[in-house]
Amino acid sequence: MKFEHLIEINDPLNPLIDTITREQLWRGLVLRAEDPKRFIPHLDECIIGERESGSFTRRQRFGELWIDDHVHLTPLEEVRFEVPAQGDIAQSQLTMRIEAPGNAMLLVRFTYDDGNAAATDEMSKMYEDFKKSAYQEADIDTIKIVRQLASEGKLDASYLN
Repeated sequence: MKFEHLIEINDPLNPLIDTITREQLWRGLVLRAEDPKRFIPHLDECIIGERESGSFTRRQRFGELWIDDHVHLTPLEEVRFEVPAQGDIAQSQLTMRIEAPGNAMLLVRFTYDDGNAAATDEMSKMYEDFKKSAYQEADIDTIKIVRQLASEGKLDASYLN
């Protein structure tokens, strides 16, 4: 299943949305990768492994299930999570990409590829729709947390140094 959606971050025509900078947004998305327990309530543990230039490995525990993945960082542009096939888990990928389609406008495009072909029967389509909805809700929660951290000044360069 492949799935993507956009979440609006800044819209200069909407005064109800607090504006955050691209740098604050970037720091928030990196924090989502480096400290996922802050963003994923049912995650029990995350161990950051080997770091290389622009990437690192992680080991996450959900109850008895351990998932290994590799995080790739393209500064101020994208955070990509690659999960290799392991046990009953198919190879999959999530990309969080910052887009700036207009002056002062920021979006995040979330792109999922769970490594499975698109559903063909009704039951599988229903399950796929459920997964898409869950992914979208988790991403909305991610942006809410990023917004909160930004409003508290916790994503400012001076706070992090």
